[in-house]
Amino acid sequence: MTAGERRLLHLFRALSEGKRAGLLDYAEFLLARAPSAAAPVSQTPQDIARPAQENVVKAIKRLRATYPMLDRAKLIHETSALMSQHLMQGRAASEVINDLEALFQTHYQSLQNPL
Repeated sequence: MTAGERRLLHLFRALSEGKRAGLLDYAEFLLARAPSAAAPVSQTPQDIARPAQENVVKAIKRLRATYPMLDRAKLIHETSALMSQHLMQGRAASEVINDLEALFQTHYQSLQNPL
C-alpha cells in the first residue's frame, strides 16, 4: 500500500458514515469521468470496400473506420469543407467521396512518411 493509499484510508476511517458515503460517491464520480484505457489502434488501414451507393456521411464514417490511426481533429476542417461543397454547393456525392478518399489517403501517407 502506498503512502497516499494509507493516508486516504486514515482519512476515510476518521469520517462519519454519511461523509464516507459521500466520499465514495465522489470517488465513483471521478472514476466515471476518467478516460478509459483506449484499446490499441491499428496502424494499418482496414480493408473496407466502398459500396456502390454511398452518401457522404456514410463515406466519412467508413473512412474513419478504414483509417482509425488518423487524428480526427486534423481532418475535421478539410472534411467539413468537402461536406459543405456537397450540401451547400450541390457538388456530386461521388466526386466528394473521391476527394475524401484522397484526403484520408494523403493523411495516412503523411503519418507513414513524416517530413
